[in-house]
Amino acid sequence: MSTTAEKPAAPDSEPGAAGRTTAGKSQPGTGRRTGKAGRVRRLTRRDKFILAIMVGLPTLIQLLLVWLPTLFSIALSFTRWNGLDLKDIKAAGTDNYRYVVQDYPPFWPAIQHNVLWLVFLALIATPLGLLLAVLLDQKIRGSKIYQSIFFTPVMLSLALIGIIWQLFYNRDSGLLNYLLGTAGTPQAVDWFGNSNVNIWAAMVAATWRHAGYVMILYLAGLKGVDPSLKEAASIDGANAAQTFFRIVFPAMRPVNIVIVVITIIESLRAFDIVYVINRGTNGLELISALVIQNLIGEGQVIGVGSSLAVILLVISLIPIVFYLIRTFGKESKA
Repeated sequence: MSTTAEKPAAPDSEPGAAGRTTAGKSQPGTGRRTGKAGRVRRLTRRDKFILAIMVGLPTLIQLLLVWLPTLFSIALSFTRWNGLDLKDIKAAGTDNYRYVVQDYPPFWPAIQHNVLWLVFLALIATPLGLLLAVLLDQKIRGSKIYQSIFFTPVMLSLALIGIIWQLFYNRDSGLLNYLLGTAGTPQAVDWFGNSNVNIWAAMVAATWRHAGYVMILYLAGLKGVDPSLKEAASIDGANAAQTFFRIVFPAMRPVNIVIVVITIIESLRAFDIVYVINRGTNGLELISALVIQNLIGEGQVIGVGSSLAVILLVISLIPIVFYLIRTFGKESKA
């Protein structure tokens, strides 16, 4: 005879219990909260107000500080104006652009210097940042300290970097001439005053900052590479150089595209450092410096300065549009 009694069956659920247990939960496939009656919860006045502030305030700031000045600059580039009285604004058509391209002496040297700046950052500063990233990714002792040291210039403004490097390049008391043994002598090189060498000295100073920025981006990219790819390459007999250039570097393609865009933009917006050195003259002419020279000061020519700004804007948009097309094109295909 069995001593254990059978367990009584669970009573059936009361009618409407299922409805009560699902009330207030998310509807399947909608992700929206429902009320007791199964209705979608609507935004309250407070929610709408907060949402309007969160969306409207940044949009208003962007409109006032970016888009409206951009539109005004484009409009002023087709006018003649001394910047004093609005009544003096006169239509000029494309005369300002024709003058900049054909008759404005500093324009083409500035184009050449911007191209040279781009080539220097692309061939010297960016590979240097990549090298630092690869070395610091080897889990060496004190890696975090080295990263902080190399990243410190990135946190400084280009104007401050220009001041620091002025002390380094000073003709009479600078550290570089002191190391060369020429400080205080007639043989001392005026690194920022000599038009034959000052562009190179300024680009070295810019490299000090740009290399640290590239290093951080590549360090993040190296952390995202699947370690199994490296292991598979080593099993196949690839050495360290082959593994990096054939496996790791191609795997960081998104980071490479970002760094290409950043390098191009940095070469175009290199204004602060040359303006601190000699206001963008005497061998340091850049498009960004020419814009300020024509828009600010006693010899301001608003139309010419605005046309230079528009030219700089168009050139800057080329890498940005390229990056956006590559990014959103991949998302649409996915």
